[in-house]
Amino acid sequence: MTPRRPKPSCHEVMVGEYRASAADLAANRAPEFGLVTNIVNGGLECNRTDDARVNNRIGFYKRYCQIFNVDAGPNLDCAHQQPY
Repeated sequence: MTPRRPKPSCHEVMVGEYRASAADLAANRAPEFGLVTNIVNGGLECNRTDDARVNNRIGFYKRYCQIFNVDAGPNLDCAHQQPY
């Protein structure tokens, strides 16, 4: 719930309150689920492709979205985002 600048809070991202800064745009940090991964564990999981941890998390997220009948949205991973 609490942002740790320069990171926004996961809550801000999930409820659509997050607005990308110039630094975020330059680092390819777009809102949606991939940015939440970046906030929580970006140093370990972002800016790398085909990470099994990220792929598993995306799979779980998509499954819950399906159960709740909501769109998972774009930008599900952080493979091309610079970590915070």
